[in-house]
Amino acid sequence: MTQVMTTLKTLLLGGLIVVGFAAQGTRAHAAATETLTVAGGCFWCVEADFEAVKGVGEVVSGYTGGTTKNPTYKDVTRGGTGHYEAVQIMYDPAQVSRPQLLAMFLRSIDVTDAGGQFCDRGNSYRTAIFANGAAAQDAKQAIAQAEKTLGQKIVTPVLPAQTFYKAEDYHQNYYKGDDLKITRFGIKDQAEAYKRYRNACGRDTRVRQLWGDAAPFAKGH
Repeated sequence: MTQVMTTLKTLLLGGLIVVGFAAQGTRAHAAATETLTVAGGCFWCVEADFEAVKGVGEVVSGYTGGTTKNPTYKDVTRGGTGHYEAVQIMYDPAQVSRPQLLAMFLRSIDVTDAGGQFCDRGNSYRTAIFANGAAAQDAKQAIAQAEKTLGQKIVTPVLPAQTFYKAEDYHQNYYKGDDLKITRFGIKDQAEAYKRYRNACGRDTRVRQLWGDAAPFAKGH
């Protein structure tokens, strides 16, 4: 009986050790995830671009930079909230670094346009990087490097990170949705409507004009 109890205790202890290592590994993985918040015009487009990047786990569309609490899409696009259409990029720094993401972001937008992006005009469509501390320093360095490469003044600012409000569910992953929508292109599912909107808005054409082969996403559209 004593030998049986000893064996059971050994097995139980071994099981607890395995569970402990598994939990530790899960916590380490969760702790490794970092977030970068940027505004690049239409958040559908920025979300679509960065969800294709290796090391990025999720991109969430939302609003930030303003004063209105819990804003809606109508609130933001109507104006007066101070909010930008923005995204939060959740990524694994072991696979892709913050400087790499910042370089990609700057080369995926029109960094010379302070009044909106492409066909989308107005304050809510302006570009910005929202960061504090070391992240803000990385952002400023990325802008300086991009400005040197481009040979033009970059107007995209680095602003203090503020509360990020997640956009309505229908905005999340809009670029790959299959719900039918009434659009200016007729009745289309979301994915098709998104493609037509992006093409008509001239996003990729303008980005290619600015950045050429350095544009990380425009070549795929």
